[in-house]
Amino acid sequence: MNLSVLLVEDDRELRATLRSALEVEGYKVLAAASLADAQALWAHGACGSEAISLVLLDLGLPDGEGQTLLARLRREQAVPVIVISAREGDGQKIGLLDAGADDYLVKPFSIGELLARMRVALRRRGTALQPAITLYDSQGLRVDLAAHRVSLAGQPVHLTPTEFELLARLVRSAGQVVTHRQLLAEVWGPEFTEHTHYLRLYMGQLRAKLEADPADPRRLLTEPGVGYRLAEPQDDLPVR
Repeated sequence: MNLSVLLVEDDRELRATLRSALEVEGYKVLAAASLADAQALWAHGACGSEAISLVLLDLGLPDGEGQTLLARLRREQAVPVIVISAREGDGQKIGLLDAGADDYLVKPFSIGELLARMRVALRRRGTALQPAITLYDSQGLRVDLAAHRVSLAGQPVHLTPTEFELLARLVRSAGQVVTHRQLLAEVWGPEFTEHTHYLRLYMGQLRAKLEADPADPRRLLTEPGVGYRLAEPQDDLPVR
C-alpha cells in the first residue's frame, strides 16, 4: 500500500503519534500544522505524481478553520475527508457532514478506530486496500514495525532511526523490489532522489548488522540498477 494521507493537526504530540501509526500501516503521510501549510501541501499533492488519497482534518487551526480547506477540497476533488476534532456538538457534526466530510471522529479516539474508518472511507471511494505488512519473521530475523523492534536469533538489534526507516520500507514490500528513487524519497525526502550514495552507505550498515556475511547478502538483496529487495519470509536463509 502506497497511499498518501494529508494529516492536518496543530497539536504536535498528536500529529507525531498519528504520523507514526499511519506510517507503520504503510501510508505516506504529509503533515501540516496550519491551514496555510495544509493548502500548500494539497496544491502540491494535487498536481504531483502521487495524488493525496485521504485527508485527516482538524478544525481549530492557528491560522483558520479546517472547514475552509474542506470547502476547497470539495470544489476540486472527491478525496475522502475525515474530520478529527474535540468539538462534540451534533450541529457541528451534521454541518460538516452536509458540507462534504466523509466521517467525523471525536477526540480522543483509538488508532484502531481511526484506521477502520479510513478503510471504510477509502472503500466507499473505490480504493481497494491490501493488508499492511507490519511484521517480518524469517529464519531468525524478526522485525516488528508496530513495536519498533528488531531482533536476530532472539537478540535485540540496535538500529539508528534512518536504518530502521529504511528496513521498515523494505519490510512493507517484502519480496518486492523497491527502487532507489522510492527509497530515497520516502526515507530521506523527495529532494534526495539523486543521492544514491546515502543508500549504499546505509544498506551497508544494515547488512553489517543483519547478514551472516555482508559481502554475500541473503536477506537484503540488490537488484542491479533498480533498487533493493528484502527476501521473502519463506526464502531459505542462514541463521547466525
